[in-house]
Amino acid sequence: MKRFFFLIVLSGLSSLIFILPSPVQHKVHADSGSDSLGRKVSREIQRKVWSGNGSEQVRVIIQPAGLWDDDLDSTIEGSGGTNVRRFHNFQVHIVTLPANAALAIAARSDVAYVSLNREVRSLGHLSITTGVDQIRTTSGTNASGLDGTGIGIAVVDSGIDTTHKAFLDRSNNVRVVYSEDFTGEGRTDDPYGHGTHVAALAAGNGRISNGQYVGVAPNANILNLRVLNAQGVGTTGGVLRALDWIATNRDAYNIRVVNLSLGMPAIDSYRNDPICRSVRRLVDAGIVVFAAAGNNGSDQEGTRLYGHIHSPGNEPSAITVGASNTFGTDGRGDDGVASFSSRGPTRSFAVDQNGAVTYDNLIKPDIVAPGNKLIEAQAVNNVLVNQNPALDAGVSPVDNRKMMYLSGSSMATPVAAGVAALMLQANPTLTPNLIKALMMYTAQPLAGFNMLEQGAGQVNAAGAVKLAQLVRRDLTSTTNIGEPLLTTSDVPTPETTIGNQTFTWSRGILLNYTYATGTDLITKYQRIYRIGGTLGEGIITGDGPISTNPALLSEGIVTGDQILTSNGIITGDGTPLLAVACLLTNNLFDGNVLSNGIVTGDGIVTGDGIITGDLVAMAQSATLNGDSSSTMTAERDDGSDCLDY
Repeated sequence: MKRFFFLIVLSGLSSLIFILPSPVQHKVHADSGSDSLGRKVSREIQRKVWSGNGSEQVRVIIQPAGLWDDDLDSTIEGSGGTNVRRFHNFQVHIVTLPANAALAIAARSDVAYVSLNREVRSLGHLSITTGVDQIRTTSGTNASGLDGTGIGIAVVDSGIDTTHKAFLDRSNNVRVVYSEDFTGEGRTDDPYGHGTHVAALAAGNGRISNGQYVGVAPNANILNLRVLNAQGVGTTGGVLRALDWIATNRDAYNIRVVNLSLGMPAIDSYRNDPICRSVRRLVDAGIVVFAAAGNNGSDQEGTRLYGHIHSPGNEPSAITVGASNTFGTDGRGDDGVASFSSRGPTRSFAVDQNGAVTYDNLIKPDIVAPGNKLIEAQAVNNVLVNQNPALDAGVSPVDNRKMMYLSGSSMATPVAAGVAALMLQANPTLTPNLIKALMMYTAQPLAGFNMLEQGAGQVNAAGAVKLAQLVRRDLTSTTNIGEPLLTTSDVPTPETTIGNQTFTWSRGILLNYTYATGTDLITKYQRIYRIGGTLGEGIITGDGPISTNPALLSEGIVTGDQILTSNGIITGDGTPLLAVACLLTNNLFDGNVLSNGIVTGDGIVTGDGIITGDLVAMAQSATLNGDSSSTMTAERDDGSDCLDY
């Protein structure tokens, strides 16, 4: 994935920089004549009208307040609307019409929100260091171990080179079981080069270089849904069409996991963002959705930046993944968060009826996973390598055996998605919320990094699958809170050993604005694990202390009141970074919370109404991106197929 930056030049500031607005609420321009209209239309549409360009054609997404009304179709047609696109599963329409008309349609009582069809771009020793090898049976052609068999992973990206050896099963059948293009280019291969690498990290086999580059779930089925074109660029509408296809076909292909290694600036609140809302629909249907956090964790001078989580990574129900750096070692004692990985909190916002802006300010990412200079499958003749030859890892001269380097949260996301596929193979009854909770509970807290950088910690496949196998398979929506969650009364030892190093699990989960700890999280059933809700739903916020909802969380769970910098032991141990209450009030910018060097701004780049934010085309060169001291060692391929993976 590309690394992107906002270039900010300010003097006399400390090295800790937040790209966040101050204060939490402020008035929005209301030239439309309605103080309440601002909460129903994205700001860039308003700016186009205010700047005198209201007659300019824009491509917009219209979300109705309820069911779609035929009268709304008539209004769109009468307003000059063209090229209308409808969806099978989502109550949204995409249409081209003048900006003035879009603003007028937003004022209708039967319309909930109108936003631009924005650009979406890709964000720019694995099996050992993640703990996957500990849960996989290695016995040649005997695929009796956990390898993702039967699980469908939808890779929504730039396409997949299905001729690459990485996507064969042990019987030489291609595991990319379906491909469709949503870019309009009429092709499903990968001329850009991003999607092939992503798919192989999640589910590539170990045929090349004697299993050195085996993916996390090497026998899972892959759904190739191409939404990024030959330049690595797509649209919101293209992503919506792909997610709509998933909702329709999930049962036919047993799609249990969706990987979104792409993103755009998170401007609209997740409550209004059409992709976030569609992700929520998929999660409510039982599909686990993984989203990349973004690659905006630092500027070109290396200064840390906060508040750059991308959409749809700002969606609470998604599992948002940041990138960690293994420094090329199997042991995890030296691991840290990659310098480029985007930090929270989320800064998408909504406008209320009084014109006041409220920022989501959710704790994200949820977890981190290895994402620095990983070697995986290289699509033939792809743009990334052609423009940056150093990305070729030099593994093989044969096109369908070539491997390449890439860095980014785009690479970390499929690693985590592959772990979820293993968990679902081990226990198909797991809900998306339970998978998210187990992954966070068993994660490794990385010392010296706070919750806005690493979430609950670095993914631990061995621990997550271990717990998944112990979860009861008879849990339903009617299971009472506090009933046993596991099939055993013996609580698993909360630690894992990888590379001769033992680390403790985080033993906590994140809940939107706070975190929760306690063994009840894995020994007793919690209502927040059900389908149709989110983990953060069990938290009560207000003027007083943050507490748990007794109808959704049992008494043995404790919530924290501080965002912490971890000491590397468990969730709740470490140095306070800022009070949880600061995420809910105006106090985040009082000058005493973090430092005096806080840069304010809402991350919006003004221009012709198309929000590109930090979408600067920067090549993912192994010499330019990632941390230079942590390049994986490339193992040459001898040309023979290894089936012992």
